[in-house]
Amino acid sequence: MMKRAFVALGSNLGNPQQQVAQAFVTLSQLPQTQLVKKSALYQTAPVDCVDSAPDFINAVAELATELSPQALLDALLAVEQEAGRVRPFVNAPRVLDCDLLLYEDSVMHTRHLTLPHPRMHARAFVLLPLFEIAPDILIPNHGKISSLMTPEMSAGIQKI
Repeated sequence: MMKRAFVALGSNLGNPQQQVAQAFVTLSQLPQTQLVKKSALYQTAPVDCVDSAPDFINAVAELATELSPQALLDALLAVEQEAGRVRPFVNAPRVLDCDLLLYEDSVMHTRHLTLPHPRMHARAFVLLPLFEIAPDILIPNHGKISSLMTPEMSAGIQKI
């Protein structure tokens, strides 16, 4: 049975717009998975990143998948690696970042996976593209996305 999942995409190295566009294609080719919706691209300043890091291109994808949450996470990590992602230090600039945000209404915390994504509710670069494609989504333990959105959130974020 297909499950609904949301994935945040981000890039600030190489050609970020191209990296995110290619990630949408790669997500659509994952086994037992369909790309249902994709947001527009958003240009955002780095958050929790080194001071000299370039701006990010961010987006969100909605997937329908038969993969389990852990299998989907493993597939996303493989997509990052295929794109050339390296992790020299925490919050380093990156060619591609794929974060599993939501998987149905699952709430879980394992050594490798926390759902919903633990910081998504406070990050405009996640909430704005997610709101674009799923304005009625409920984020477990945080409420409806519309209640998390504030006018100040879009400051400094440019829809491409």
